[in-house]
Amino acid sequence: MSTPGSGSALPASEERTWAMLAHVGVFIAAWFAMGFLCPLIIWLLFRGRSEFVRKNAVESLNFQISLLIYTAIAVVLVLITFGLGVLIIVPLIVIGAVAAVVVIVLATIAASSGQDYRYPLTIRFVR
Repeated sequence: MSTPGSGSALPASEERTWAMLAHVGVFIAAWFAMGFLCPLIIWLLFRGRSEFVRKNAVESLNFQISLLIYTAIAVVLVLITFGLGVLIIVPLIVIGAVAAVVVIVLATIAASSGQDYRYPLTIRFVR
């Protein structure tokens, strides 16, 4: 009986596809406020079959977890300032959201080219 993530190695043609999906798939999962699900599932399924896919999925997963933590901190700051923090937090969230989209696109392009990408300001929980 095989365990998740075990099995034969992925063909090179599929490696780039799954690595790209680990990054760009967060846009779909983000509609449900769970952007981390796509890279998590890809990491769990393919970590033993492709080092390239594993690295890309882990990087994307760590970035999504970091974004979730930064968002939680922003919400707490707004709450403890009784809403006055909104004047600072909302512009930062807009800038952060645009920056997140840009780096996700850059990571997807890097994965499609067979290159690794390191997201900025990422806390690396999963290795």
